[in-house]
Amino acid sequence: MEDKNALRQTLADAGCDTALAEQFVLLMGQGREKEGLALLSQHRKGLLAHCHAAERKIDCLDYLIYQVEKRAKHH
Repeated sequence: MEDKNALRQTLADAGCDTALAEQFVLLMGQGREKEGLALLSQHRKGLLAHCHAAERKIDCLDYLIYQVEKRAKHH
């Protein structure tokens, strides 16, 4: 495992808050990899949910832009 500071930085870059990062580092230090992986998986699911929510918002904006442009062409 990389050094703890590099690991913490990687976790921060992945959007993990300090508490999550420290919990993961603790689990890894205790040899509890399965629990650490479950923690990361849960965080990943949360990030993915945010992405999907943003995609839905973009779809709504795209539809609105399409409708406005279509209307502008007919006037």
